[in-house]
Amino acid sequence: MMFVTRAAEILMGGGIVAYPTEGVFGLGCLPDDIMAVAKLLDIKKRDAAKGLILIASSIDQLDGWVSLPDGSGIPSPDPAHPVTWIMPPGPRVHPFIRGDNIGLAVRLTTNPVAAAICDAVASPIVSTSANLSGKPTARNRFVLRRQFGARVDYIVPGNCGPARGASEIRDLTTGKVLRPR
Repeated sequence: MMFVTRAAEILMGGGIVAYPTEGVFGLGCLPDDIMAVAKLLDIKKRDAAKGLILIASSIDQLDGWVSLPDGSGIPSPDPAHPVTWIMPPGPRVHPFIRGDNIGLAVRLTTNPVAAAICDAVASPIVSTSANLSGKPTARNRFVLRRQFGARVDYIVPGNCGPARGASEIRDLTTGKVLRPR
């Protein structure tokens, strides 16, 4: 997939990409590129205190980003019901990623395009919904191009799905639902 290679090159060069996820389009960058994270927050007009989500294609990509208690892990993802988990942050997490939150939000993505991008950069990527703060999230490329075409470095081809919106958010330790689907 040439478009995945292009997205990876842009991310590794400090850029911002828009890409499909399980339920909505996301905006992302590499989480250890603080200048790119700051640019992403500016594009969205998002308060850094709110924090951001990281997506990964496998638990191994989250090494150093989360601190899992011995013997624990993230439940297997369900493509139709994506769950973002709040977990203890690891030593690699910058305050821009976590915001004012105690935990770090992470999701193992089941969207093949998003997962391929994570694999191509061998890293989790920041995943925040493709919308201006307080506005509806883009669920198709037409809306995405209209809102962000000139603001992001690349819009990755692909479709969202199979979920119908943003992921549920749960605390991994307690199981408590913090944001329902």
